Amino acid sequence: MALVVQKYGGSSVSDVDAMRRVARRIVATREAGNTVVVVVSAMGDTTDELLDQAAALTTDAPAREMDILLSAGERISVALLAMAVSELGVPARAYTGAQAGVLTDSKYGKASIVGVLPERVARSIQTGSVAIVAGFQGINEVEDTTTLGRGGSDTTAVALAAALNADVCEIYTDVDGLFTADPRIVPTAKRIESLSSEETLELAAHGAKILHLRAVEYARRFGVPLHVRSSFSDKTGTWIYDGRREGAFVPSVVAAQLDDVVAADTDSSPSAASPAAPQSADEARGAAPAAPASPSDPAGLDEGPSASVVDTAHRNAIAARAQARPRPSAKEDHVEAPVISGIAHDRSQDKITLVGVPDVPGAAARIFAIVAGTDANIDMIVQDVSAEGTGLTNISFTCPDGDSAAAREALEAAREELGFRSLHFNPDIGILSLVGAGMRSNPGVSARLFGSLSEAGVNIHMISTSEIRISVVVDDAVLDEAVRAVHSAFGLDAQAAEAVVYGGTGR
Repeated sequence: MALVVQKYGGSSVSDVDAMRRVARRIVATREAGNTVVVVVSAMGDTTDELLDQAAALTTDAPAREMDILLSAGERISVALLAMAVSELGVPARAYTGAQAGVLTDSKYGKASIVGVLPERVARSIQTGSVAIVAGFQGINEVEDTTTLGRGGSDTTAVALAAALNADVCEIYTDVDGLFTADPRIVPTAKRIESLSSEETLELAAHGAKILHLRAVEYARRFGVPLHVRSSFSDKTGTWIYDGRREGAFVPSVVAAQLDDVVAADTDSSPSAASPAAPQSADEARGAAPAAPASPSDPAGLDEGPSASVVDTAHRNAIAARAQARPRPSAKEDHVEAPVISGIAHDRSQDKITLVGVPDVPGAAARIFAIVAGTDANIDMIVQDVSAEGTGLTNISFTCPDGDSAAAREALEAAREELGFRSLHFNPDIGILSLVGAGMRSNPGVSARLFGSLSEAGVNIHMISTSEIRISVVVDDAVLDEAVRAVHSAFGLDAQAAEAVVYGGTGR
């Protein structure tokens, strides 16, 4: 028996029919012999609608009250989904973040998890019920409701998986895994079969919206295997592994076996499964083979996945985890592995430039101490060479658009102290990030990146690099074109469209 944590995003539970589909998947997982804990986001656009209602009443809503308001969306979801699961004959209990033992600090609106004490969840699953937990929320030291920020349900799911020592955490969304670029911009983007947590962190940090950054960090820290997949299909998604942690690496052969299992379940021909595939864990146990889908529902979407498909997928994941040993990243195992794993883009950043900053020791330290005092997160920083004879330089940085106003106000208030001449603000920027562990041993990546942007007529404002990433700031108006140009330049285009966006925004 496996302990499986499943997270469903807002588009996966957008309406009553979607709730029923998710409920059937949950029941199939349980009937396959697994213990199931579910984390759910608010339905569809509920959070945005609540924000709109608050904005209609006030321009300065108290952060504490906003957290109480925004946590309501997930409460609705867990209650309805528990009812849907119970209607299928499986006992289910709904829990708020506080009831599930998700403890946070007191940064309302973007709280961080400081601990998880899932006593009630553990008691629930011990008695045979499915525990359904509200994502995105927790409780602080003074027993106030807090929220984790947009996308925080991913973090809730991974934190619960770590606390419960789950065998796998499945992140269900509205696309079939992670792709080499956003399929809404690049229709020929390819599905990534498996990805290191290091690469996933870079993609998540620089605009890939399928996984929340803190969720990936949490999974990496505690060795939680992640499987990102669609709740609208039975296709194998993307496995996230960490080659340096025992128990977190899922070999590519497992993904291949899961593809074979899905093919066997959705194709009426028994030969759909690969006869050359190694014996899986459930085959060794003598588990029943996958049952074929009905002719009237070849994709199996109306009735949800069969228990045999779910059982095979989970057993393969658990077997792979048990057999894993510390090893180098898979990208370093194969000389012919792709140099670039994917391209992320981000439109949520603003650019601030301080012009005429005194080029003296401590100037930058003071500037960013003031910015840090506003709780603004800084992404990229560039300081120009001091102009000859002036003793002055320019410092530019990017930060989330939600943080830029407070940062600008604080810097303007300290202009006399800092001694800069003027502050320039540019909200119309986009950031393109090229990510791949193969960059370590492949020269010429930068030349190809900049060459492709030049050929597309895209001007670069800022550049930032890490060992496995190159990011550039460009005008927002040409960001989509830049992504497509770079995607083609690195040979990432598929022969035909692979990605299907089933609905929503990918969360």
